[in-house]
Amino acid sequence: MPMPRTWPALLLMALLLSAWSAGRIAAADWPQFRGPGGQGHSSEKGLPLAWSETADGQTRNITWKVPVAGLGWSSPAIQGKQIWLTTALDDGRSLRAVALDRDTGSILHDVEVFEKAEPGTIHNKNSHASPTPVVQGSRVYVHYGAHGMACLSTKGKVLWRNTELVYDHRHGPAGSPVLYKDLLIVNCDGTDVQFVAALDQKSGATRWKMERPGQMAYSTPLVIRVGGKDLLISTSGEQVVAYNPSNGEVAWKVRHDGYSLVPRPVFGHGLVYVCTGYDTPLLYAIRPDGAGDVTETHIEWTIRRNVPHNPSPLLVGDELYFISDNGIATCADARSGQERWQQRIGGNYAASPIFADGRIYFLSEEGLTTVIAPSREFKKLASNQVQGRTLASLAVSDGAIFLRTATHLYRIEEP
Repeated sequence: MPMPRTWPALLLMALLLSAWSAGRIAAADWPQFRGPGGQGHSSEKGLPLAWSETADGQTRNITWKVPVAGLGWSSPAIQGKQIWLTTALDDGRSLRAVALDRDTGSILHDVEVFEKAEPGTIHNKNSHASPTPVVQGSRVYVHYGAHGMACLSTKGKVLWRNTELVYDHRHGPAGSPVLYKDLLIVNCDGTDVQFVAALDQKSGATRWKMERPGQMAYSTPLVIRVGGKDLLISTSGEQVVAYNPSNGEVAWKVRHDGYSLVPRPVFGHGLVYVCTGYDTPLLYAIRPDGAGDVTETHIEWTIRRNVPHNPSPLLVGDELYFISDNGIATCADARSGQERWQQRIGGNYAASPIFADGRIYFLSEEGLTTVIAPSREFKKLASNQVQGRTLASLAVSDGAIFLRTATHLYRIEEP
């Protein structure tokens, strides 16, 4: 019996649908602050270049927009079909973890993790729920600074709580936790005491705690591997410290004059890139193979102009990109620190930029995302506006960008 003429077309359609479905199933997760490697990179393809939202409700390339109760500046942490956020209700008295369906935006879990009678004050650019969760396997780890840390199952059950990490975080919680083997590690740099702590992932018990003199800071550490050894790079007030993440032993440190550091370190080309915080931030490129105090010997180069207080740097290829809090973007040679270009793109910035699908995305506090090409010359590709205040960093998964405002979460993608 001869094959109908439509069969080749149907077969081709089936193959295309199969390939599309396989790509959707293999969508990359975004399980922590700044993505899989903690440095703002995603392997996702087919991401949107342009989107928009007008005051009268007209949208382009916005699949869904759902309200998120309370206030929180944690970035979305995404694993599989779940998106995890933290938020604070009743001026911080109810600290919650919320899971949403990645495809529809519907609420899967809404769990009160801590209840606080007196949560204290926060900075006007912060919230009581700013640290980004970490998702791994069947567990979700959430951190609320001095308010406490907890572990939930991905089914929404609280497995443990830890309120032993006591310090004065003054402007509110900010630095996010990181996972290392069976440990959960977090910076705790208050106005009174400063330390790094590692908790047991299964029980929440403190495994090691390393005090360090300095000033308050709000940064997230980064684990790197150098010379066959793992190092935890942790920025604090007045110093950058490299620890053995297994036991907290200090490998080396670099002194500086800054405080209230927020940007997360970046690593590549055999260099660690760190910002030094307030009042006048510097950007250091540090060789990470030293021992002891390496301030005078291991700073490869320094940038002094338009260094950010809040957004983290972004390393793409041979260039380092960063944006100042008042909207001046810079591209520098990652090996030498030589400036390639500098461009004012406008707005104010707290969120860290990301690199995905061959593009760099800068999100301003005013809801404007400027997209540029990674290049030794400034090449603007698009400007995309949504409504509302935006301090949380973007997340990427399933061919989509997830953007959080003060009131909503968006899924942005090509149709």
